[in-house]
Amino acid sequence: MFNNKTIFITGGTGSFGKEFVRNVLENYRPKKIIIYSRDELKQSEMLSESFIKKIKNHTKIVRFFIGDIRDKERLLFAMNDDVDYLIHAAALKQVPTSEYNPFETIKTNILGAQNIIDSALHYNIRNVIALSTDKASSPTNLYGATKLTSDKLFISANNYKGKSKTKLSVVRYGNVFGSRGSVIPVLLKQIPSGTITITDKNMTRFSITLMEGVNFVIECLRLMQGGEIFVPKIPSYNILTLANALAPKCKINYTGIRSGEKIHEEMISVHDSHKTLEFKKFYIIKPDSMFFTWKETKLIKKNKNLRGKKCPQGFSYSSQNNTNFLTVEQLRKLIRNNIH
Repeated sequence: MFNNKTIFITGGTGSFGKEFVRNVLENYRPKKIIIYSRDELKQSEMLSESFIKKIKNHTKIVRFFIGDIRDKERLLFAMNDDVDYLIHAAALKQVPTSEYNPFETIKTNILGAQNIIDSALHYNIRNVIALSTDKASSPTNLYGATKLTSDKLFISANNYKGKSKTKLSVVRYGNVFGSRGSVIPVLLKQIPSGTITITDKNMTRFSITLMEGVNFVIECLRLMQGGEIFVPKIPSYNILTLANALAPKCKINYTGIRSGEKIHEEMISVHDSHKTLEFKKFYIIKPDSMFFTWKETKLIKKNKNLRGKKCPQGFSYSSQNNTNFLTVEQLRKLIRNNIH
């Protein structure tokens, strides 16, 4: 679906952006991929990646723009190129950093999100997807609260877009397995000392690999009609199971839960249960709007095998109540295949 299309990615030099670009270049023939980010070093490093350099005329196909999503004028300039798909992946994501720099996080995650929306509507970009986080569901820290606000902004934009053909949706999933800031890199650094630190032995987390996240976003771009929040069905793991898989001989030091941290991740709260549909591989939280109607029949037209069922009142989707938990061996396989 990306053949001869132009794709715009904010935060495109991050882990998701790099894997997304790799996927698109290996499987499609895009007209152009525009990477919009603040870090000139990361842009330079990404440009030298083999999966980009081997593409004929790669400097014309993969374009880099230095810019901040807080800068609406720069966004409008960078998007002025008949963009077909927009993936918004830029954000301030570190919980402690957000707590210490609250308004800076608001400027990027909320005001920046509105700049993306306004620019997409200005250019009538057809498909816009914003990446969200489990922390946006029943948020307990500022980062989660800003991402919940961002989610609301993207969904609500479908109410006032007028005659614009722009569709705006959200994809929500938890920390990518082994990503920066997640528990695995921390534990790997601690293993040589013989002692690892865990905040709470009851802690559970969702597990999704970078490739799975990218593939899910691509599928959502195909299925989206605007206004919905897509949530993938993914396995969970217990932190002690992970410790056993990663460092079975290490002593464990329990430090206590950190400020703003949850014992269990949540991607769908009980408050959204009445508007959530369950499908074989994902959930959809439908928009609650009086201005436009979301129709399941449109999904079925794109895939006849898609049939959703209403979730019961009081349903929630958390890493604790998941029906699929990873074993030690399954976690070790994930570690071998995804941690380098």
